Amino acid sequence: MNTFQAPEWLPSFLVPFFTLSYPTAPPVDFDSFHDSLYYNTGILDGCFIISCIAVMALLRDITRIYVMEPFAKWKLTCDWQESQRKKLKLNGTASGSPLGSPKGSSTQNGHTNHANGGHSELKMSKRDARKIHRSMLRFAEQGWSFIYYTTNFAYGVYVHHNLPTRVLDPTDLWLNYPHMALAGPLKFYYLTQTAFYLHQVLILNAEARRKDHVQMMTHHIITVILMVSSYAYNFTRFGCLIMVLMDCCDIFLPLAKMLRYVAHYTLCDLTFVVFLVSWFVTRHVLFIIAIKSLYVDSLHLVPELWAPERGNYLSHLTQKVFVGLLVSLQIIQIIWFGMICRVAYRVVTGQGASDDRSDEEEE
Repeated sequence: MNTFQAPEWLPSFLVPFFTLSYPTAPPVDFDSFHDSLYYNTGILDGCFIISCIAVMALLRDITRIYVMEPFAKWKLTCDWQESQRKKLKLNGTASGSPLGSPKGSSTQNGHTNHANGGHSELKMSKRDARKIHRSMLRFAEQGWSFIYYTTNFAYGVYVHHNLPTRVLDPTDLWLNYPHMALAGPLKFYYLTQTAFYLHQVLILNAEARRKDHVQMMTHHIITVILMVSSYAYNFTRFGCLIMVLMDCCDIFLPLAKMLRYVAHYTLCDLTFVVFLVSWFVTRHVLFIIAIKSLYVDSLHLVPELWAPERGNYLSHLTQKVFVGLLVSLQIIQIIWFGMICRVAYRVVTGQGASDDRSDEEEE
């Protein structure tokens, strides 16, 4: 098991929740992560996934409540105050007075002018307060997504870079299959990614439903099935490539939404253009190249053999099931891309970017 790397004070039954399980010797002909520890896979890996889900839930709430929400509230409030001062200045200019009312009198918007020409603190209406609060909550939620996807994409690129595989020519994914012993960084990446999507499934069911709830839920469930099955069937190099491709464009969508919620509309539109291009390249070009490699190259380079005792699960049935699941994801992504293109049209016509997929809650 993994007791050799666990702290002595940690009870044995908690070890699988805090350390990677099933350490093993490196393969004789291993071709990646030469300085890393290696591990096999097993049912106890689920314990580590459970711990990751708990940690992610905690980090998500800490990030949202103590970092993103205070920043968004401060920024949105400052912007509101500045807009109100500009309105006061314009009203004052129009009426022939610097403040728009005689000194010492009360204005209609709740500001009291003093003898020295100043005015009391601006008072926010309930409607403006609700609007700021709503934008603050959405900014915080997207802030967590931006941090997670950026961090995990960077780590995924590191893992993929250390594997002898290529994006444009993914035939290397199948060489020396089955890849049973996993380097520590690769195993950690796989388990944390699985935990993230399981966590997302829980969030989707716990929060108010958005317009694309069914598509999102279907997408996440198919993704979890693919990740768990590819992990169990030793298709981890293929799975690593798919995860890196999926995470790339997910950095830019939450960033665009964050910019929109704090009224940086030009930057929002530019970020959305980057998101659109990265989505098309990774999810409709490179993603299809990966599916083609699974369909064409896998059984061409690896003999068909169903031998679980030897870690070999590659058969025509296995291939068809994986291809079917990946094509299902591609269909969902095509539907989303159609929505993204409609948003792009609004950007081009000067209406600004707003995500059609999940920006509004169901009534």
